Amino acid sequence: MDWIDIDKQWLLALNGSDSVFLDSLVKTLTTAVTWIPLYAALLYVVIKNCDNARRVLLIVGCALLCVFLAGSIDDMMVKPLVARWRPTRDPEIGILVDIVDNYRGGRFGFFSAHASNTFSLAVFFTLLIRSRLLSVALVLWSLVNCWTRLYLGVHFPGDILVGLLWGGLVGTGVWLLYQKMENRVGTPMNYISTQYTRTGFQHEHIDVVLTVMAFTLVYAIVRACLSLYA
Repeated sequence: MDWIDIDKQWLLALNGSDSVFLDSLVKTLTTAVTWIPLYAALLYVVIKNCDNARRVLLIVGCALLCVFLAGSIDDMMVKPLVARWRPTRDPEIGILVDIVDNYRGGRFGFFSAHASNTFSLAVFFTLLIRSRLLSVALVLWSLVNCWTRLYLGVHFPGDILVGLLWGGLVGTGVWLLYQKMENRVGTPMNYISTQYTRTGFQHEHIDVVLTVMAFTLVYAIVRACLSLYA
């Protein structure tokens, strides 16, 4: 048995359920629009903790670069070149995959842009802000997104693992680029205070991001509960 067969077996073990609640929860969590408040909260933290507009623009540009390198290049180049079927469209196991509301994704799935996008942002903001709680929350957010793709049957575990690896490399690389350019937009932010992280971000502003993430999860759970009565 080769790794491709193992990949397919793991996918079938992790894919889907008979739960209407979980189906609705996953559909909400995997949708990009659901996480717009999180992106807005991260932007809020950046704006509140940067001493000039150039630094804000640099960080926003780096975040966008993460998304471009991690996800856009994957969708535009890697998926068409590798041409590995998504599980939902795989000629061998497609009929066995549990599909939610007829959602099958595009034709090809290697590698997962959800995994690479979210993990690149998680790694970049972890290295940028240096808050342990926020770091854990962002990594869990990325992993939850990865789980939704397996649940929906639109990616194999191998697609997810490669996406996480690439996302981690992109996030780290973009942060190193930010480090090199930081001196050009102002004095590097380094603080020694219980009110700040060591890179100069106030804990009370970071709490806003954590609160937004918590409310987003509650929103997804409430929607899933309401689906039981629809």
